[in-house]
Amino acid sequence: MARKRGQLIHGWVNLDKPKGISSAKAVAIVRRVFDAAKAGHGGTLDPLASGVLPIALGEATKTVSFAMSQQKSYEFELAWGSETSTDDGEGSVTRQSDHRPDAAVIDAALAHYQGHIQQVPPFYSAIKVDGKRAYDLARKAGDDEAAITLDSREIYIESFRRIASDQNHARFYVACGKGAYIRALARDLGRDLGTAAHVTALRRLSVGQFHADHAISLDFLEKLPHSAAALEHLHPVVSALDDIPALPISGNEATKLRHGQTIPVISASAQDRFQALLTGATAIAMEGDRPVALVVVKAGAVCPVRVLNI
Repeated sequence: MARKRGQLIHGWVNLDKPKGISSAKAVAIVRRVFDAAKAGHGGTLDPLASGVLPIALGEATKTVSFAMSQQKSYEFELAWGSETSTDDGEGSVTRQSDHRPDAAVIDAALAHYQGHIQQVPPFYSAIKVDGKRAYDLARKAGDDEAAITLDSREIYIESFRRIASDQNHARFYVACGKGAYIRALARDLGRDLGTAAHVTALRRLSVGQFHADHAISLDFLEKLPHSAAALEHLHPVVSALDDIPALPISGNEATKLRHGQTIPVISASAQDRFQALLTGATAIAMEGDRPVALVVVKAGAVCPVRVLNI
């Protein structure tokens, strides 16, 4: 029987991804440094972007969807005067404008980018259109943007404010929910202001509880003498689950959940105990300090959604 590649290492790495490499490349490097059998990431960053890229190892990969749904924050810079095919500096110029908005006009426009808004993703994005990635369709279409139709989606913007600006550039801070594209924000802001714009620099400051101030660089990780030293920089699996309730369970209940069995929620005492789950919320079942499973209540029982084999 072939030996399984890598070690059974479980947890999160709060990586500060550098510009110039893809998220997939960053994951591959971290996996090699830790000699981990399994790895994934909590939210893609474009190669031109830097900043927080939470990387899940082992059983933490089962919690990636929860990390990706958490609030994110960014700082970005845009250039006025031109719109590009990719909405950043990588693409070809598709539209130009000589108009330059002043600070007061910019700030007034930002008031319309608060709360739940509609956004059409960039053509060069990972959105699927009839089962195909938009960026693959965009490459085939070339400069013919009319060949691609992307539907608008609702996104949530917690905060969008200008940090600084001059005649040709502006820098902004954004805090947003899942699915928001910063490149599309820059594109739409330019259009709303009667000009054109594209992103020239982008840095992600946070994903949920993972912050850039406490992130580690790839250079730092790669200089560690061995994978054991890297483990000192590994965060617990539950690090990505701060926003969901913890559900204390007994040893017998933990055994049931690990075997895919359910825990009845019938008696009044059980309903009181599992009250947080009765609204359909997801919780993390904990046997002491040990995470056991992500669970929900269905058909009068606590049901395992993702069992964590830790």
